[in-house]
Amino acid sequence: MENQSNSKQNQQEHTFTEGLSFEGFRQIMKKFANDRDWNQYHTPRNLLLAFTGEVGELCELFQWKGEVSEGLPEFSEEEKIRVGEEMADCLAYLTRLADQCKIDLTQAILRKMEMNAKKYPVEKCKGKSDKYTSYQEMKEQPQGENQQNQQEQLNIQQQQPEQKIE
Repeated sequence: MENQSNSKQNQQEHTFTEGLSFEGFRQIMKKFANDRDWNQYHTPRNLLLAFTGEVGELCELFQWKGEVSEGLPEFSEEEKIRVGEEMADCLAYLTRLADQCKIDLTQAILRKMEMNAKKYPVEKCKGKSDKYTSYQEMKEQPQGENQQNQQEQLNIQQQQPEQKIE
């Protein structure tokens, strides 16, 4: 019976709670920082480092779990709550970073999705996990230019000192 309810739950489309926009969340985060006089510490660099730390905390929850299925059935309810909390921390710092950098995150997302739609056209990449370069049309270079580029790459590699691993 439990498998049937899990199966039905996984078949339902997951949605977020409605009512909070990115702008609304940005305002909440800005007020939170202002009320505590934290803007003096919320430099882009510090926010980026804090974001990276939170991503690390999120990663720790998945560490040693092996491959994890959609819906996180391998996680306890407590672990799922922690995953949500760490995701919220990541989004909070990313939102503050965007605000301090004067980046309209909503516009950046829309623009990036438009770029990705061109980079990953459905007819070429549906059902494939290849990098976009594997199905983009290669721009042909004249034979001489191609050989010259290869020679330049070889020269660069020869100029780099060898790194010893100890």
